[in-house]
Amino acid sequence: MAVFKVLCSLLGLLTVVDALAQVQLGKATLVGRDVSDTVQFFGAIPFADPPLGQLRLKPPVLKTRLPPTVFNATAYGNACIQPPDEEGVAPPQSEDCLFINVYRPSSIPLTRKLPIFDGKDLVARSIKRGTPMIYVNFNYRLGPLGFPQGQEADDKRALNLGILDQIAALEWVQANIHAFGGDKDKVTISGESAGAIMTGVLFLNPHLGRLARAGILESGSPNGIAANPASRNAAAWKSFVEKVPSCASVAGTVDTFSCLKNATTDDIAAAIHQSISQSLSPVWAPTLDPGRGGLIPDYPSRLYEKGYLARLPFIAGTNTDEGTLFSIQQPLTDELLKAILISEYSPAATSIAELTSVADTLLKLYPADPTVGSPYGTGDELFGLPASYKRVASVVGDVNFDAPRRQWARAAAKAGVKSYGYHFTQPQPVPALGVYHSAEIVYVYAQPPPTDSTGQTISSIIADYWISFTVSLNPNDGKGVKRPNWPQYTTMNQVLLQLEAGNTTTVKDDFRKDQIDFLIKNSLVLRR
Repeated sequence: MAVFKVLCSLLGLLTVVDALAQVQLGKATLVGRDVSDTVQFFGAIPFADPPLGQLRLKPPVLKTRLPPTVFNATAYGNACIQPPDEEGVAPPQSEDCLFINVYRPSSIPLTRKLPIFDGKDLVARSIKRGTPMIYVNFNYRLGPLGFPQGQEADDKRALNLGILDQIAALEWVQANIHAFGGDKDKVTISGESAGAIMTGVLFLNPHLGRLARAGILESGSPNGIAANPASRNAAAWKSFVEKVPSCASVAGTVDTFSCLKNATTDDIAAAIHQSISQSLSPVWAPTLDPGRGGLIPDYPSRLYEKGYLARLPFIAGTNTDEGTLFSIQQPLTDELLKAILISEYSPAATSIAELTSVADTLLKLYPADPTVGSPYGTGDELFGLPASYKRVASVVGDVNFDAPRRQWARAAAKAGVKSYGYHFTQPQPVPALGVYHSAEIVYVYAQPPPTDSTGQTISSIIADYWISFTVSLNPNDGKGVKRPNWPQYTTMNQVLLQLEAGNTTTVKDDFRKDQIDFLIKNSLVLRR
């Protein structure tokens, strides 16, 4: 019965192909669907060979052509293997997950060369304002399959595979986006949080210009996560391998890859779910890759000093209270917080004495005083939580988001790279979280919370800035809603655009100056 259903679906598809959204990709006909009166969708297009079996734990094999058939592109493909979210929800997933999706304006001829961006809900708005663009998104491998750890991964040049997947997807765009009416020379890459950090890593490579011309990074920077050697997380890799029944006997050896390539997908998936859910810190993350052609050849702060970065314009910003979602809700003494800081950045990139000194100074710069903690501007309110909650939130937010963003903006300005900085301050409904990490996403994609009476106002403003920048490399094209001029971030004019309904204005990039200056000065100690 299952085979019959598949055959019927294919036969039906062949008979109505002329009535559906379609593009010609080489000798293949891609059949998509209309998702609105103005936007077409094409999904689950493979951009690389399935990373299964002997291709597991190897760089992606780019796939720019499809067989000369009718290809059903009406739905999303499987996500890459990942654990469920906090509510126990997980999308359909598989190791065969390297798919790309394209949203394009339906009324624009396929011969038109449109800018390409990472935001499907912005496509309709871009059409409405007379500056149409195309949206593309794609999957990349996560966890142990995307970011192997340990000496064996280093020796086998199998580091940062998830980022190599992203590069392969961008190469696919270069080869194929013309078929959808896109311009390969007008690609803007973007991401939020981990996606922004991954995008930022690409900015550490001067050759990024062959794949994109600009970037938009929300709450993430090239130095937004500690850059560790793969060997630092050897214990996590060993623990993962132990959870794969057929490979448990080789855990801790330098011959795990060959065994894992022969393991079943079900066993690999079960081990990944356990390994990621049990990780308290971002173990499965990008690592230093100092070999020839490495994506992270050195600590970002050192690369900045050498001017070793992509000369591409970008937008980068943060939210007011980046650290609240990641804070610790149990009481922490000075001694325990110091121990956590030292553990997080050990073994020391410089010396243990210097790391200890930095930890001591951070405790002084971020005192146990709730009036200066995050959520900021809430006085001595504790929200029923320990006083250390606001202190830790402030440290986490500055170390991982605000200091890295400011450091990168300064380095780019010094190198003559055009950039624009923002600070998202739109009030949010949960007082204990403030303007929390990721709060801006729903506004960027035109879906503000229904409880926010001014949400649509700031959402429209943000969307027009983003679209304007994607189309013209300048957020101030004057089209769409009326909005303030957004000045460029320069060495002599270090300013941000505050994004808040009724209060969108230019502000100096000098909040918590002493604290962030100290973090930037000691970025190498913190592996940045």
